Amino acid sequence: MIPYHSLHEAEAALGRNLTSAENFWFNYSAAKSDYFLYCHNILFLFLIFSLVPVPLVVLELKRLSFVDSYKIQPKVHLSLHEITKCYKDVMRMFFLVVGPLQLVSYPSIKMIGIRAGLPLPSGWEILAQLTVYFLVEDYTNYWIHRFLHNKWGYDNIHRVHHEYSAPIGFAAPYAHWAEILFLGIPSFLGPALVPGHMITFWLWIALRQIEAIDTHSGYDFPWSFTKYIPFYGGADYHDYHHYVGRQSQSNFASVFTYCDYIYGTDKGYRYQKKLIQKLKEDLTNGIEQNGGLYKAQDYKSD
Repeated sequence: MIPYHSLHEAEAALGRNLTSAENFWFNYSAAKSDYFLYCHNILFLFLIFSLVPVPLVVLELKRLSFVDSYKIQPKVHLSLHEITKCYKDVMRMFFLVVGPLQLVSYPSIKMIGIRAGLPLPSGWEILAQLTVYFLVEDYTNYWIHRFLHNKWGYDNIHRVHHEYSAPIGFAAPYAHWAEILFLGIPSFLGPALVPGHMITFWLWIALRQIEAIDTHSGYDFPWSFTKYIPFYGGADYHDYHHYVGRQSQSNFASVFTYCDYIYGTDKGYRYQKKLIQKLKEDLTNGIEQNGGLYKAQDYKSD
């Protein structure tokens, strides 16, 4: 809770006028407890899980020709019933595990120093902290994910997430309850190492889930701005991991590709991409050669 009773008192304490964003934050949060503000995460996650994948569902059901060429596994068709079942299972886990976990985890957030008062962090501070959070989460998630692909981890926990060999947006949080708990640790480590403002924490949780939905979208759009993020994996990268399934020892990283490259767990993916590229080149060369042959035959017939 902000320890000021008025805007004038807040400005006097900071020694300057409040920015427009700080003015809005004061009016919204001054009378609310930090715990209540923290629990906004429950609403944000519910909206993200429910709404962000909807455009992808429309694409999956409509299978429009001008976007279907970007579907990574075009032969897989999920029905509305299958998609609805996935969403219901995600919501069941949300209300039984994710939501309650948010409700009881506030003491740890308070302990590491997440603040909710004034001043608000600058844009550069938020960007720097989010970068750290993504890097820390990606590295620790890599090793937990890799552990979940041993025989015990896969058979008892991770196989649930791999029920979708061709993932869709709603399948991003689709997992065993134990996996949800395990993978919550990497998400918490970044803010624990570099604690920031509650707004930064909200952004972190929201962006991480949106990124997970993107990598499980099943579509590889060339115009996506994520193509310009260095070492970003994306949908095509993670889709290969689902496609291989139980035997997959490749592409464990959640966001970036550097861990898989350093530890050699992207060799299968890179081999597949080279093979596909070679097949495309051979096909193109074959068409060109056949085209030249047909032109020569046409010329001789004259």
